[in-house]
Amino acid sequence: MPAPPTLGLRHVALRFADLPAAEAFFVDVLGYEVEWRPDPQNVYLRRAGDNVALHRMDRPASPSEAAAGLLDHVGLLVGRPADVDAWADWLAARGARLLAGPRTHRDGARSLYVSGPEGLVVQVIHHPPIAPP
Repeated sequence: MPAPPTLGLRHVALRFADLPAAEAFFVDVLGYEVEWRPDPQNVYLRRAGDNVALHRMDRPASPSEAAAGLLDHVGLLVGRPADVDAWADWLAARGARLLAGPRTHRDGARSLYVSGPEGLVVQVIHHPPIAPP
């Protein structure tokens, strides 16, 4: 059974100390596939027109480095509000930890948040102004 649809991130590059765990999360939980693995330090994934680069860090980020990071979360755009709910079911079936279940926001967007490896937060969001008609 394929993962529910998204309109994608298009591209994001992320660094992880545990590259295999990060790859497993993106492939097994979020439905990405490996596009290119140029060496043991890097893997490039694709899904529905997205490109995600995962790079191995030499060590886990210290708490102060992690706190100073600029990335709050990345978002997977979906075309319909019902797609957010489909993702909630998909993620639950894979044992992913939801940080916030599906809800409709004041601006009409609908989203959920899921915990990824090493503190990464992924939002699955339907946002009417940028979703196709």
